[in-house]
Amino acid sequence: MPDYKTMYFKMFHASEKALALILTVQQECEELFIADSSPELKVISFSPKEDGTTGGE
Repeated sequence: MPDYKTMYFKMFHASEKALALILTVQQECEELFIADSSPELKVISFSPKEDGTTGGE
C-alpha cells in the first residue's frame, strides 16, 4: 500500500518551494521596475464627436 503521508508531505514541500520561488522572482521584478527610469506618460483626451460617439487620438 502506498505511503500517502510521505507522498502528501513530499507534494506539500514541493509546492511550498515553488511558491517561495514565484514570490522571490515577483519581488525581484518589482524592484527592477521601480529602479527603472520613470515611464513616458501620454495624456489622451476624449471628446464627444458630432455623431455622439467619443473619439481619441
